Amino acid sequence: MIRAQRSQRRLIAAGVAIVCGALAAGGLRAPAARALTASATLSAGTLGFVSAPSTVSFPAVTLDGLNETTSASQTFDVGDASGSGAGWNITATSTTFTNGTYSLPTTATTIQAAPAAPTCNTNSTCAPATASGSVTYPYTLPAAATAPTATKLYSAAAGTGMGDQSVSATWQLAIPSSARSGSYASTWTESLVSGP
Repeated sequence: MIRAQRSQRRLIAAGVAIVCGALAAGGLRAPAARALTASATLSAGTLGFVSAPSTVSFPAVTLDGLNETTSASQTFDVGDASGSGAGWNITATSTTFTNGTYSLPTTATTIQAAPAAPTCNTNSTCAPATASGSVTYPYTLPAAATAPTATKLYSAAAGTGMGDQSVSATWQLAIPSSARSGSYASTWTESLVSGP
Protein backbone atom coordinates (compact mmCIF):
# COMPACT_ATOMS: atom_id res chain seq x y z
CA MET A 1 0.00 0.00 0.00
CA ILE A 2 2.74 2.39 0.97
CA ARG A 3 4.70 1.40 -2.12
CA ALA A 4 1.68 2.15 -4.34
CA GLN A 5 1.26 5.59 -2.82
CA ARG A 6 4.93 6.37 -3.38
CA SER A 7 4.65 5.28 -7.00
CA GLN A 8 1.60 7.47 -7.52
CA ARG A 9 3.45 10.47 -6.02
CA ARG A 10 6.38 9.86 -8.33
CA LEU A 11 4.10 9.69 -11.35
CA ILE A 12 2.31 12.93 -10.35
CA ALA A 13 5.63 14.73 -9.80
CA ALA A 14 6.91 13.52 -13.17
CA GLY A 15 3.70 14.70 -14.86
CA VAL A 16 3.97 18.16 -13.28
CA ALA A 17 7.59 18.37 -14.38
CA ILE A 18 6.64 17.47 -17.97
CA VAL A 19 3.84 20.07 -18.04
CA CYS A 20 6.13 22.79 -16.58
CA GLY A 21 8.82 21.89 -19.07
CA ALA A 22 6.36 22.15 -21.95
CA LEU A 23 5.15 25.56 -20.79
CA ALA A 24 8.70 26.83 -20.41
CA ALA A 25 9.65 25.44 -23.81
CA GLY A 26 7.06 27.25 -25.85
CA GLY A 27 3.81 28.15 -24.20
CA LEU A 28 4.93 31.33 -22.33
CA ARG A 29 7.57 32.82 -24.66
CA ALA A 30 7.12 36.27 -26.32
CA PRO A 31 7.14 36.39 -30.16
CA ALA A 32 10.60 36.64 -31.76
CA ALA A 33 9.60 39.80 -33.77
CA ARG A 34 6.87 42.32 -33.18
CA ALA A 35 5.71 45.37 -35.21
CA LEU A 36 5.47 48.65 -33.31
CA THR A 37 4.95 52.32 -34.13
CA ALA A 38 7.31 55.24 -33.40
CA SER A 39 6.29 58.85 -33.94
CA ALA A 40 7.79 62.34 -34.06
CA THR A 41 6.24 65.76 -34.66
CA LEU A 42 8.22 68.50 -36.42
CA SER A 43 6.72 71.97 -36.11
CA ALA A 44 7.39 74.62 -38.75
CA GLY A 45 9.88 77.34 -37.90
CA THR A 46 10.40 80.60 -39.78
CA LEU A 47 12.08 81.96 -42.90
CA GLY A 48 14.35 84.93 -42.34
CA PHE A 49 17.83 86.40 -42.41
CA VAL A 50 19.84 84.82 -39.57
CA SER A 51 21.75 88.08 -39.38
CA ALA A 52 21.27 91.34 -41.26
CA PRO A 53 22.84 91.32 -44.75
CA SER A 54 26.38 92.66 -44.61
CA THR A 55 26.88 96.29 -45.55
CA VAL A 56 28.35 97.15 -48.94
CA SER A 57 31.33 99.48 -49.07
CA PHE A 58 32.93 99.97 -52.48
CA PRO A 59 36.69 100.66 -52.56
CA ALA A 60 37.75 104.24 -53.21
CA VAL A 61 38.27 105.13 -56.87
CA THR A 62 40.56 107.79 -58.32
CA LEU A 63 38.96 109.45 -61.33
CA ASP A 64 41.10 109.24 -64.45
CA GLY A 65 38.86 110.68 -67.15
CA LEU A 66 37.62 107.26 -68.28
CA ASN A 67 34.59 105.18 -67.36
CA GLU A 68 35.46 102.97 -64.39
CA THR A 69 33.99 100.18 -62.29
CA THR A 70 34.57 99.05 -58.73
CA SER A 71 33.30 95.92 -56.99
CA ALA A 72 32.28 94.80 -53.50
CA SER A 73 30.83 91.57 -52.14
CA GLN A 74 27.82 91.08 -49.90
CA THR A 75 26.82 88.00 -47.91
CA PHE A 76 23.24 86.98 -47.14
CA ASP A 77 22.83 84.54 -44.22
CA VAL A 78 19.52 82.84 -45.00
CA GLY A 79 17.71 80.62 -42.51
CA ASP A 80 14.83 78.57 -43.90
CA ALA A 81 13.37 76.62 -40.98
CA SER A 82 9.85 76.67 -42.43
CA GLY A 83 10.01 73.00 -43.42
CA SER A 84 7.84 73.82 -46.43
CA GLY A 85 10.32 73.36 -49.27
CA ALA A 86 8.64 76.33 -50.97
CA GLY A 87 11.94 77.98 -51.94
CA TRP A 88 12.64 81.68 -51.38
CA ASN A 89 13.97 84.80 -53.03
CA ILE A 90 15.97 87.86 -52.04
CA THR A 91 14.64 91.21 -53.26
CA ALA A 92 16.29 94.61 -53.27
CA THR A 93 15.75 98.27 -54.09
CA SER A 94 17.70 101.46 -53.44
CA THR A 95 17.93 105.20 -53.64
CA THR A 96 20.27 106.76 -56.19
CA PHE A 97 23.92 107.14 -55.20
CA THR A 98 24.20 110.87 -54.42
CA ASN A 99 26.76 113.40 -53.29
CA GLY A 100 24.91 116.62 -52.50
CA THR A 101 23.30 117.68 -55.78
CA TYR A 102 25.34 115.20 -57.83
CA SER A 103 24.33 111.61 -58.45
CA LEU A 104 25.41 108.49 -60.31
CA PRO A 105 23.11 106.93 -62.92
CA THR A 106 20.16 104.93 -61.59
CA THR A 107 21.55 101.90 -63.44
CA ALA A 108 25.00 102.18 -61.87
CA THR A 109 24.75 99.18 -59.50
CA THR A 110 24.63 95.65 -60.90
CA ILE A 111 25.38 92.00 -60.18
CA GLN A 112 27.12 90.84 -63.33
CA ALA A 113 27.02 87.06 -62.74
CA ALA A 114 24.89 84.69 -60.69
CA PRO A 115 26.13 84.18 -57.12
CA ALA A 116 28.08 80.99 -56.48
CA ALA A 117 26.20 78.01 -55.07
CA PRO A 118 25.31 78.71 -51.42
CA THR A 119 27.24 76.98 -48.64
CA CYS A 120 25.78 75.39 -45.51
CA ASN A 121 26.64 77.21 -42.30
CA THR A 122 28.03 75.59 -39.14
CA ASN A 123 25.72 72.98 -37.57
CA SER A 124 23.37 73.06 -40.56
CA THR A 125 22.96 70.06 -42.84
CA CYS A 126 21.19 72.29 -45.33
CA ALA A 127 19.73 71.64 -48.76
CA PRO A 128 21.73 74.30 -50.66
CA ALA A 129 19.66 76.63 -52.79
CA THR A 130 19.59 76.03 -56.53
CA ALA A 131 18.94 79.17 -58.59
CA SER A 132 15.40 78.94 -59.96
CA GLY A 133 16.09 80.70 -63.25
CA SER A 134 13.55 83.45 -62.54
CA VAL A 135 16.42 85.96 -62.16
CA THR A 136 18.65 86.79 -65.11
CA TYR A 137 22.10 88.33 -64.91
CA PRO A 138 23.42 90.93 -65.15
CA TYR A 139 20.94 92.13 -62.55
CA THR A 140 20.42 95.88 -62.13
CA LEU A 141 19.54 97.19 -58.68
CA PRO A 142 16.50 99.49 -58.98
CA ALA A 143 17.31 103.06 -57.97
CA ALA A 144 15.61 106.46 -57.91
CA ALA A 145 15.33 109.49 -55.64
CA THR A 146 12.62 107.53 -53.84
CA ALA A 147 13.37 103.80 -53.86
CA PRO A 148 11.25 102.05 -56.52
CA THR A 149 9.60 98.63 -56.26
CA ALA A 150 12.06 95.94 -55.20
CA THR A 151 13.05 93.20 -57.64
CA LYS A 152 14.52 89.73 -57.18
CA LEU A 153 18.31 89.54 -57.10
CA TYR A 154 18.44 85.81 -56.24
CA SER A 155 15.83 83.05 -56.28
CA ALA A 156 15.99 79.57 -54.71
CA ALA A 157 13.98 76.91 -56.53
CA ALA A 158 11.23 75.01 -54.71
CA GLY A 159 12.59 72.01 -52.83
CA THR A 160 15.96 73.74 -52.24
CA GLY A 161 17.36 76.32 -49.85
CA MET A 162 16.24 74.63 -46.63
CA GLY A 163 18.35 75.10 -43.52
CA ASP A 164 20.91 77.78 -42.67
CA GLN A 165 23.15 78.84 -45.57
CA SER A 166 25.10 81.77 -46.98
CA VAL A 167 24.69 83.35 -50.40
CA SER A 168 27.40 85.75 -51.58
CA ALA A 169 26.85 88.27 -54.35
CA THR A 170 29.39 90.54 -56.04
CA TRP A 171 28.12 94.05 -56.71
CA GLN A 172 29.61 96.26 -59.40
CA LEU A 173 29.34 100.04 -59.39
CA ALA A 174 29.78 101.81 -62.72
CA ILE A 175 31.33 105.28 -62.53
CA PRO A 176 31.03 107.42 -65.64
CA SER A 177 33.96 109.57 -66.72
CA SER A 178 31.78 112.66 -66.09
CA ALA A 179 31.28 111.84 -62.38
CA ARG A 180 32.03 114.56 -59.82
CA SER A 181 34.49 113.72 -57.03
CA GLY A 182 33.19 113.30 -53.49
CA SER A 183 31.52 110.77 -51.16
CA TYR A 184 28.38 109.13 -52.52
CA ALA A 185 25.76 107.26 -50.52
CA SER A 186 22.70 105.14 -51.28
CA THR A 187 20.09 103.52 -49.04
CA TRP A 188 19.36 99.88 -49.85
CA THR A 189 16.39 97.78 -48.74
CA GLU A 190 16.75 94.01 -48.97
CA SER A 191 14.12 91.41 -48.08
CA LEU A 192 13.76 87.63 -47.91
CA VAL A 193 10.47 86.36 -49.36
CA SER A 194 8.94 82.87 -49.53
CA GLY A 195 8.71 81.22 -52.96
CA PRO A 196 11.10 81.21 -55.92
